[in-house]
Amino acid sequence: MIHTLGQVMLYVTNQDQARSFWTGKLGFRVIGEEDNGQGFRWIEVSPEAGGTSIVIHNKEFIAKMSPELNLGTPSLMFFTDNVDELYDDLKSKGVKTGDLMEMPTGKLFNFADEEDNYFTVIEKK
Repeated sequence: MIHTLGQVMLYVTNQDQARSFWTGKLGFRVIGEEDNGQGFRWIEVSPEAGGTSIVIHNKEFIAKMSPELNLGTPSLMFFTDNVDELYDDLKSKGVKTGDLMEMPTGKLFNFADEEDNYFTVIEKK
């Protein structure tokens, strides 16, 4: 039986830029990195508290290696304990954000990385 979601693969054009975004603006930490010197490179990041990690891959390389894969951006929803504080923090760091919205399940907003991949963060009720 499946008991947890371990990793999410994120395919990007610029891995270094993505690494800087997730670590510098979102406060994630690098927990693994590999480069075989032949184009296959990945960077694994995770929130400081741990949990499911994001593995950043080079989209062009993966497309050549496995053309059958869907390389679109996964729809990810992150949880936070203080959505207002996080919203203000990301805005101050120049992160593209949507409006704060109140939903029946909690308060949330969308944000985008430098490649315009959109994600959501929610403070659940």
